[in-house]
Amino acid sequence: MQRLSIESLPRAPFGRTFFLFAFLLASTLQTQAWAQASASTDPLVEKREVGAWLNKIHRAAQTQNYIGTFVYQRGSTMRSSKISHFAEKGNEYEELETLDGRQRRILRQNEDVYTLIPEQKTVFQEKRESKDSFPALLATPNRDVLDYYAPKLLPNERMAGFDCMVIELTPKDDYRFGYRLWADRNTGLLLRAQTLDAEGHLLEQAAFSQISIGVPSEKVRIVHAIQATHGWHVVKPQIATTRLSDAGWSIDVDKKVPGFKAVREVRRTMRSTADGKPLEVQQVVYSDGMAGLSVFIEPATRERKEGHGSAGATNILIKRYGDFWLTLLGEVPQATLQQFASSIEYKQPAK
Repeated sequence: MQRLSIESLPRAPFGRTFFLFAFLLASTLQTQAWAQASASTDPLVEKREVGAWLNKIHRAAQTQNYIGTFVYQRGSTMRSSKISHFAEKGNEYEELETLDGRQRRILRQNEDVYTLIPEQKTVFQEKRESKDSFPALLATPNRDVLDYYAPKLLPNERMAGFDCMVIELTPKDDYRFGYRLWADRNTGLLLRAQTLDAEGHLLEQAAFSQISIGVPSEKVRIVHAIQATHGWHVVKPQIATTRLSDAGWSIDVDKKVPGFKAVREVRRTMRSTADGKPLEVQQVVYSDGMAGLSVFIEPATRERKEGHGSAGATNILIKRYGDFWLTLLGEVPQATLQQFASSIEYKQPAK
């Protein structure tokens, strides 16, 4: 199977020695503090506390007013973005602007999302599909994600100038990655999130380098920016809610990979790059509350190659299934995608 790519002043001797000594001393003290914290915490109390914090983190991303700059790192790739978020009377207003590479600006008013491409005077208008983008966290906040992750409270740390609660989530099986989270102790807003592999190596992270929390609302600015796209070329992706079972598909993965549940099933109509004709793609989104993956099913009307690849925590798997192409994509180990692929079956629906 083919491997796929989905990315495209010296210190004085004394100063250097003192810095090293101080670093080693701090590391030793921190290790001791971790051990003491772990030894003094009751597992059930810790689980309840972590569960409450996860929900607090998720709510904070939706209800707090904040403006900040965060850096997203995936492997050797780093990207900076500026985010402004305002909540007022149950409504949300958000602006996300890329600071590296080609200019992109995303505006959101509640569930309506507008992606602006200034150089083309084009705006993509669609509905928000998920609520777990940084600094939000849980894809399904009402489910107990701690059935599949072992929680651990680590000593407090400062992040972007704020005193933070630090939480570690270790997966209970090999089908998920681990997480380490830093949340502002006052508001609960997530300031840093890391995804870790089974050996504890960093796969990707997002972290605020600067942030102001509790700022005055600037919702009018965002509403005016949305209105200013009048006259631009508007693209509205054709997406309809559907059920894969109605098209003859079934994905029975509960016994192989417990915890992942279907949270969204849609049919997307896109233009084929080969002949320009409409191409219908079925998509089902799965989540265990923390991790998510998508299964795409399309007719085999274009040339593709089977294979797999990864970038940071994101893995991809492409397989041929009879007259269809299956594409599995998500922030889960490759073994998880393989198990999902082996659980997919198709039976021609009765006419």
